[in-house]
Amino acid sequence: MIPQFFLITPPISDAPAFRAKLEPVLASGAVAVLLARFTSKEEGEVKRLAGALKTPVQEAGAAMLIDCPDDIRLVARTGLDGAHVPHPGALLRDAIEVLKPERIVGIGGLKSRHDAMEAGEADIDYVMFGEPRADGSLPPLSQTIERAEWWASIFSVPCVAYAPDGESVAALAATGAEFIALGPWLFDAANPAEALAEARRTAKNVAAERAGAV
Repeated sequence: MIPQFFLITPPISDAPAFRAKLEPVLASGAVAVLLARFTSKEEGEVKRLAGALKTPVQEAGAAMLIDCPDDIRLVARTGLDGAHVPHPGALLRDAIEVLKPERIVGIGGLKSRHDAMEAGEADIDYVMFGEPRADGSLPPLSQTIERAEWWASIFSVPCVAYAPDGESVAALAATGAEFIALGPWLFDAANPAEALAEARRTAKNVAAERAGAV
């Protein structure tokens, strides 16, 4: 199985400028999900920014998510495909109640196996391991690999493993995770589309090696 790519944007304030950077990345056909993040949480501004980006994302066959807003109904009003919930708790329950089954609900901020299993028992579409914490720090890559291997080998809910850089893609692809998340660092590359293409080549090579080893 070749993992799909789940892109996480840097905070966006200028949608046209970011769209110009995003469109060549989408043209690769390698993007399954885009989690768009914005500098503002004000409803009107989120709707404006998201509205300027959702058409190219969705026309490329990718799902567009945002971080779960205070008013969860904003996701549907903006015509987006779903929401990423940053931590377990009441917000996840509310997101599931409002958005499912029509839209995607995924969960991050899982600090333990127990947290992940509890979330996985709910009606969610993915669990994410290894993404940056609220203070910007990252869990050890070895922990992300261990959690992704454990989850992918046991559970049917898809797993997203966060890659802190291009060099980590091979190890994460080898876990069996269905998705690899590439963070804002991708868009800081000199050529983001080529950086994604390289990650895709790496993931394909690892998948071929895994298939040959079976």
